[in-house]
Amino acid sequence: MENDRQQLEALQDIRKMMKDSSKFISLSGLSGVFAGIYALIGAWLGQQVLGRSSDILVNRYTEAVNYYDLMLDCIGICLGVLVLSIATALFLTARKAKKHNRSLFDHSSKNVFWSMSIPLFTGGVFCLLLLYHGYIILVCPAMLLFYGLALVSSSKYTESDIRYLGYLEIALGLLAGFYTGKGLLFWALGFGVLHIIYGFILWFKYDRQS
Repeated sequence: MENDRQQLEALQDIRKMMKDSSKFISLSGLSGVFAGIYALIGAWLGQQVLGRSSDILVNRYTEAVNYYDLMLDCIGICLGVLVLSIATALFLTARKAKKHNRSLFDHSSKNVFWSMSIPLFTGGVFCLLLLYHGYIILVCPAMLLFYGLALVSSSKYTESDIRYLGYLEIALGLLAGFYTGKGLLFWALGFGVLHIIYGFILWFKYDRQS
């Protein structure tokens, strides 16, 4: 009986190792917290820019030059948030991977990258098309929807908790489509508040002990 129990435990250990090796488990929860903070700062900056330019949004056809300047400001804020979030995630995730003697750019991380890149790239181009045609009120819902789809798509290659964050992002995106005047608020909730909450959850579940 004792021998059978040891063999069962050995099989369970092997199964766990195989499961971990096929999943990207080095993702840092704190990177989500920082991404949420950056997003809230970006939302505040966006509110300042849009608040000073409400007349341009109303008369965009007669003030086309100013409208596109405004769009460039908004795109710049979004890119700033994205670059800071990616840089922080790479730094913290690389540090976590080093602690666990894992490579940051292994097979599982490449699976995560490619499963997220298609929805994110498609969503990015679609948002630029919305801006180009003047449908700025649909940009925030679209960003949340495509980001949520990217999270759900990549969840099979990393911690399963990411899937539920994706579901919430999709739900917020759909809801934002009905309340288009509150798009920036939904953007702050989805990319800011939810990231902070889920970042802390991931940190408590997977990172704290290490």
